[in-house]
Amino acid sequence: MALVGANVAVAKALSEALPIALVAFLRCLLACMVLWPLARLRDGRVVPRPAARRNLALQALFGTAVYNAGLLAGLRLTGVLEAGLVLSTLPAVVALGAAAWLRERLSPRGWAAVALAVAGMGAVTLARADGAGQSSAVGNALVFAGVCGEAVYVLLARRIAGEVPVLTASLRMQAWSAAVLLPFALPGFGAAGALAAPGLAALLVFHSLTASVLCVVLWYAGLRRVPAGVAGLFTGFLPLTAALVAVAALGEPVSAPHVAGFALMGASLLAAFGGRR
Repeated sequence: MALVGANVAVAKALSEALPIALVAFLRCLLACMVLWPLARLRDGRVVPRPAARRNLALQALFGTAVYNAGLLAGLRLTGVLEAGLVLSTLPAVVALGAAAWLRERLSPRGWAAVALAVAGMGAVTLARADGAGQSSAVGNALVFAGVCGEAVYVLLARRIAGEVPVLTASLRMQAWSAAVLLPFALPGFGAAGALAAPGLAALLVFHSLTASVLCVVLWYAGLRRVPAGVAGLFTGFLPLTAALVAVAALGEPVSAPHVAGFALMGASLLAAFGGRR
């Protein structure tokens, strides 16, 4: 989660230097190059059933293509600090989606988490209205669209949980995503010359190998050792790390609405997961 948060700042730097579709496509392509030998070595040759393959294709569309497009496009218009706060609404959005789509009962704690997350988003809006930071309503809305795509990915993943090995599932999703993104990335291939700059190329490699490979492996390795409710608490490190990088490395200003937003988002996470032992 800390690496995911740090990647918000990395994604902003990449989106400002390269076309958005090209960044997302190259990220998926690099991930495939690493995941293919790992998946064959660890999982062997796995052929998921047709329903699972369709599910993975939809996960790729929403969790990789829609999420990355929303995040990268939004980061062109808003600050890393605000984007991190918007991303921290994910547990609340997943809870609402599970209640509406999967007919899961939302507990009072769940409703409280949703209400606190909405209040936190209100604080982000206030920060924009006060002229604090580098936020914009359109940018935050695009990031939130990415959050909705990631929430659909999480809900789809529940339907085939444990059916396909993690590395194989990740490889198939990255390959599907690369195929979906290729037509949109082709017009921007001329801009790939900017990757001759070692710093920019290193950022792209870091972004791909951490966000699409290492974070997935660490997350699922952790889930084997702790309950999902405990793991959920650690999603709080995403906005925290994004904020620390935004302030320490990028020099983004912090205002009172930002502090209020972080407090409300933290309370939302505690409400969502605090009742689980």
